[in-house]
Amino acid sequence: MLTRRRFLAISAVMALPAAARAAPPLHIATGQALGAQVTLRLAHPEAPAIAARAMAEIARLEDVFSLYRPSSALMRLNAAGVLEAPPFDLLECLTLAGRVHAASGGRFDPTVQPLWSLQAETASRGRVPDVGELAAARARTGWHRLRIEAGQVRIDPGMALTLNGIAQGYIADRVTDLLRAEGLGDILIDTGEMRALGGNPRGGDWPVQLQDGRTVPLRDRALATSGTLGTTFDAAGMRGHILDPVTGNPARPVWRAVTIAAPSAALADALSTAACLIQDRADITALCDRFAETAALSLVPL
Repeated sequence: MLTRRRFLAISAVMALPAAARAAPPLHIATGQALGAQVTLRLAHPEAPAIAARAMAEIARLEDVFSLYRPSSALMRLNAAGVLEAPPFDLLECLTLAGRVHAASGGRFDPTVQPLWSLQAETASRGRVPDVGELAAARARTGWHRLRIEAGQVRIDPGMALTLNGIAQGYIADRVTDLLRAEGLGDILIDTGEMRALGGNPRGGDWPVQLQDGRTVPLRDRALATSGTLGTTFDAAGMRGHILDPVTGNPARPVWRAVTIAAPSAALADALSTAACLIQDRADITALCDRFAETAALSLVPL
């Protein structure tokens, strides 16, 4: 199974003010979300219990978005073509995905799952898809073929969705909402995308290392990074997992890492994915400008 490269990291060097000595120890809890490691950082007397509640929320959301659990809401939609009484989380995530799809000129398109399956299957046989295979798979894609109606979500026969370019960020946002509702703060949720609720409990902001070598402060905000070759289908590492919905082939390798800062991790996640299909820096900036308080923080070319 392909794994997604992690681009963001907490700096190992943290300046600790004197007040930090009075704070509870920093508790670090780990788990899994959509095949990626999740890390939760907080300093609180009840940190283990808080972390357990966060992990339970992540498990609940796995049952919505997973492409590996046959009983997940997304898998049931893909299998049947229709999902009655869809979970609110799925509807909310699809709504945001639709906004990014429109803003990006269709570059962000969760209906590419048939293309992704084709690329993965042919790569396992040591070849690339031929023209006919790509045409057949492209015929089963298209955001306009997704219909959100009263009490149901419907896709055309043969279609399938993947929310892997947005769901990890969405999960980070939902955990943030859960903990904020409990009156908590100064917590960092890392699902591969980072969402900060408050700042570093030991003082200051969370120091996040980017692929360009910089360390940037993070507080009450989200960061997400994608790379054209962050995950690849081939042994040579040149056929990336981010697909161009127009051609059906991997995006042209341009960016080693694109980091987007946004109010929500889901938005940052989706925009960083879309940006990998954009070759011009100015066009990436223009895409981010379509969303409030959102910016391309770092663009690292290959």
